[in-house]
Parts: sequence; structure tokens; C-alpha cells
Amino acid sequence: MVAYRYLGNSGFKVSEITYGNWVTHGSQVEDDAAIATVHAALDHGITTFDTADVYANTRAEAVLGEALKGQRRDTLELMTKVYFPTGAKGPNNTGLSRKHIRDSVDGSLRRLGTEYIDVYQAHRFDSETPLEETFQAFADLVRLGKVLYIGVSEWTAEQLRAGHALAKDLGIQLVSNQPQYSALWRVIEDRVVPTSQELGITQVVWSPLAQGVLTGKYRAGEALPEGSRAANEKSRDNVDQRFLRDEVLRAVQRLRPLADEAGLTMPQLGIAWVLQNPNVSAALVGASRPEQLGDTVRASGITLDADLLQAIDDALEGVVERDPALTESSSPERRLV
Repeated sequence: MVAYRYLGNSGFKVSEITYGNWVTHGSQVEDDAAIATVHAALDHGITTFDTADVYANTRAEAVLGEALKGQRRDTLELMTKVYFPTGAKGPNNTGLSRKHIRDSVDGSLRRLGTEYIDVYQAHRFDSETPLEETFQAFADLVRLGKVLYIGVSEWTAEQLRAGHALAKDLGIQLVSNQPQYSALWRVIEDRVVPTSQELGITQVVWSPLAQGVLTGKYRAGEALPEGSRAANEKSRDNVDQRFLRDEVLRAVQRLRPLADEAGLTMPQLGIAWVLQNPNVSAALVGASRPEQLGDTVRASGITLDADLLQAIDDALEGVVERDPALTESSSPERRLV
């Protein structure tokens, strides 16, 4: 069964393997398969589910809500996000203004079929809205009982510090950040993680397998595997081509004997690696088929010793991205309309 970790400096726990439905529900897979995969996640002990209103233009939230019908709400932890435009495009249908937050949360609650969201996350930083306005709107939602905790996604260390100070003044809890993080993508380690540790914020990391590359299924000089994310016309635009460079793929293959020696599969090694970071509360995993989850959930509770961690670093030497400035570049300079 999946282990649990506290989210930030709070009494709230999430399953350290968390189910995310970014590129699957409402797009890459049919609804019946998506619902079956959510049920498989529950069977494996995953109780935390992460989505966003913008995923498949609201369809991902709706499919997740349908899949969770009949489950006891107090046994689930639901996380969703707000920032990007959905539906009709308009000047206020984007960003982190009070209006967009209030409109968006009601839509998310309706689609998820719930009266409250456990963690409501700012999907990106909004440079066009005063941070005070955003956090006052979040605080209002907490006091209304529509939201329990606040999180953010891909915020810099400076943005986290400013948001945390406002949340503290308003009497609400900023508990989490959701960045990309994997053995290949370590841009949060230099600034975001130390600041988060100081402030009592933890990470819920997306793409712990570097969009599937760390499974080892992609090989240098070979055709993309049929059915893979990079080969699927509905999802290939979401794959970072930097991970598919031949030098990266060759380095990833050097991990295979390390995984074999440790008695792990490649996916288990990749997910276990991010969970070794004490500032990581959960690794987000997705699946297009129920049987895929049986492998990844077994990464929960695994400890990688120091020699293995060093061997992983040595195998990936020269292809790991560490530039902390890439966190800032992930947020749009202007709102998307």
C-alpha cells in the first residue's frame, strides 16, 4: 500500500504516490479507460488526486469527478488548479484575479462533484494581478469552506516567500508548490527547495519520470515506441524534446543495470529517486491503462542508499538540467487570453 506524507507544515497528509490526470483524462484515453484507471489507483491505496480546470479544457476534472462518484469524500484528497483560460475567451477569463478565481472555483467544484477542494493551487504566477488580491481571494474561499489549503505551481523562491508572508498575515496556509522535478530536471534544488524548507512548504512534483523518458522505453536512434506519449498525436506536443536527445537517451540506458541490481524497474527507480528528497511530499503519476499503476505504486516506501544515488548521478552526468532560472521562465510573462 502507498505511504503518506505531510503536506507542508500542516497536519494534512497526502499519498506519496499521487494520481495526476494532465494528459490522459478527456484527451489521450477514452472516459471508460480513465475511470477504470482511477478505480485501480484507489485499489492500490492512492487516495490523493491532482487535476486542473485547464486540463482537456475542463474535461479532465469532469472525468475525475465521475470516476470518484460513490467514494467517501473524507477518504479522498482532491487538488486542482486555477490560472489558465477555459471555455469562452475573455479579458477576465484568465490569471489570478479575484473574479477569475471565484468563477473558476465554482466550476471546479461542480465538475468534481464535491463541496470543497482540499488544495487549491495557483497554476502559475500572475504578474498582472497584485499578489494581495490573489491571496485575499484565496483566503475568502478558505473562510467560505470551499477550499482547505492553498498551493502554487512552478513559483520561484522569491514568489513563494512573498505568497507565504501574505498567507500568514491572512491566517491561511500555503502548504505546497507543484514543480517539475526528476533525476533529469533538478532546477528546484538550488533555490526553491531551500526556501520551501525554511517556510514550511513542500513539493508535489510532476513528471518524476521526465515525461516517460526515465522508464527507458525511448532509445537513441530508434523509432518512438507505438502507443507512447511521444508518439501519440494527442499528447506528443506535451513532451519536452530536450528529454529525447540522443545523449539523454543513452545516459538513461545507463540506469538500467543500476535498477536491475537494486531489484527495481526503471519507473520504480525514477519515482523512488524524487521521493528521497525530504522536501517532496508526493510524486504525481499518470496512467493510460490500469495495469500501469501496479508497477509505479511499488516505488512507495523504497529507500535508495547513498552509493546508488551517487551511481545515478554518475550515469546522468552531463545531461541533467539544473538552471534555477528555468523556474521563472515557466510562468507566462503576460496572461494568456
